[in-house]
Amino acid sequence: MGVEYQLKNSHYGVKGEEEGQFESAAPLILGLQPSALVDHVAKVDWSLLSQIPGESGGSFPVEIEELEHILSEVKTHMLSSPIDPTSSKTIAGGSVANTIRGLTSGFGLSCGIIGACGDDEQGKLFVRNMSFYGVNLSRLRRKKESTAQCVCLVDELGNRTMRPCLANTAKIQADELMRADFAGSKWLVMRYAISNLEIMHAAIRIAKQEGLLISLDLASFEMVRKFRLPLLQLLESGNIDLCFANEDEATELLRGEEGANPEAALEFLGKYCQWAVVTLGPNGCIVKHGKETVRVPAIGESKAIDATAAGDLFASGFLYGLVNGLSLEEYCKVGSCSGGSVIQALGGEVGPENWQWMYKQMQTKGLTIPSNGK
Repeated sequence: MGVEYQLKNSHYGVKGEEEGQFESAAPLILGLQPSALVDHVAKVDWSLLSQIPGESGGSFPVEIEELEHILSEVKTHMLSSPIDPTSSKTIAGGSVANTIRGLTSGFGLSCGIIGACGDDEQGKLFVRNMSFYGVNLSRLRRKKESTAQCVCLVDELGNRTMRPCLANTAKIQADELMRADFAGSKWLVMRYAISNLEIMHAAIRIAKQEGLLISLDLASFEMVRKFRLPLLQLLESGNIDLCFANEDEATELLRGEEGANPEAALEFLGKYCQWAVVTLGPNGCIVKHGKETVRVPAIGESKAIDATAAGDLFASGFLYGLVNGLSLEEYCKVGSCSGGSVIQALGGEVGPENWQWMYKQMQTKGLTIPSNGK
């Protein structure tokens, strides 16, 4: 896949530390994002959503020409002035990166990314953004191909439509994964994608040899619908310890079966995963662990400006609760707080003000605030 080199010594700590500090201890949680991704997030009117291919509300790949066309159209369809910083944003993106960045910046956990980025401006932006929050990038390879990009279109109600461009972009390959990438870590976070299936299987095999637990997000209802069989095989393998699905993905998982609904999907996932989670948007979430099932309402007082990364940051909070030995209900409450924090601003990056909002919500609910939030 072209010339590459390791981003050695590329772990940055908090803002102001010098480049070159490398965290020798293995990160507690690793995220597998084969292709580093840059998100172009913009608030747009409905008319643009009707012009682009695919259903609104989901995520499906496009070619670079289509991505560039959408970006050119965004300028004339923004809901607010192009000079308003809240109307558009370009940041390091991808579901896994959002979850890992949230765990590091909001919860103070040691996390890293396994993947590859291009030696281009987008790749440099990804590295700068993730490094700023202290994410360990020593497992990120840099390659000569371009860095993947995604257009995230947010409508007036805060709902998002995503069109990633992943073709011919920098990507880590299955045969490049090493046991050293996983050694010493406790969790591996992944997102389902048919284009990454070979890499995912290779990562799962090595991670299990190293004793890691594996978390899988179901990505989008379109991905589940179009590639349901390999997803079912992956789940039924018994290698997925924790599975996250939103309401649409959960229903799609059992499409065509009698009584296909989020509750039935939760029961199905619970057969194969130690922890099964179905998020229900404004109705909270339902979770199953063994014989225990809980339903937790969503956090109030949280106006949705952009729901792009709500599920990703819910996963951050849930995993924080899990690794800290909280109860099943408390995992969900923390996840609800962190998911609520990201929807108050554009994009999958939570700023200091919204982290403070989350800590206040946690305190109100009797949850222990992470040490970095005190």
